[in-house]
Amino acid sequence: MKLVRRSLGEGGHMLTRAAVLCLMLGATTVVLANARSSETTVTRTSFASFPMTIGAWQASVDPPLEDSILKVLGVDDYLSRIYYRPGAAVGFFMGYYASQRQGDTIHSPLNCLPGAGWEPVSQGRLTIADADGAGRDITVNRYIVKKGLDRQLVLYWYQSHGRVVASEYWSRAFLINDAIRLNRTDGSLVRVIAPIPLNADDDGAAAEKLAEEFVRVIFPLLPTYLPN
Repeated sequence: MKLVRRSLGEGGHMLTRAAVLCLMLGATTVVLANARSSETTVTRTSFASFPMTIGAWQASVDPPLEDSILKVLGVDDYLSRIYYRPGAAVGFFMGYYASQRQGDTIHSPLNCLPGAGWEPVSQGRLTIADADGAGRDITVNRYIVKKGLDRQLVLYWYQSHGRVVASEYWSRAFLINDAIRLNRTDGSLVRVIAPIPLNADDDGAAAEKLAEEFVRVIFPLLPTYLPN
């Protein structure tokens, strides 16, 4: 496991990030608008059939998202559940976009946090070794968010065509490349949330271990639902 953390107090970094992302969004819009309108057909299994029981984990389904939220997200399929095992629970969300040509592009979870009252207090990247049980390492985003006294550890990544990407910039770049090369713009967002106990003073280490454990359980299942 490899972890890289960064402070969120760097205003210049955040402004640069926003400027670069705006340029990437503009380039993506132009390329996709001029790409072929009929995409390559892909086969996938609906999230509705994703297992409710995975090993020691048992799921409960969250109430359906409101229409107003779905309209903003623009997803074609999504899964939102809480998975439990004795003494632990994690939140699990996946959103799938069949096409990103008409403006419905994948949104970073960070865009939704302020509206829900959550504030990011630290950010970094986490490399999860042997995530699929067959030797594949993946690198994901690692955030700690806070609302009042409550804290949560958030892991998320972008996944499309068998590729796992943490960077929003690289996700956009690959989207442009795949639209041109493969005539495909489908993609997905995967997010895992683990609560941090109120009295924890380990910077989320225990929550990270729990979230990482859960990722290793669900990651081998994802290719069925997120087309390679």
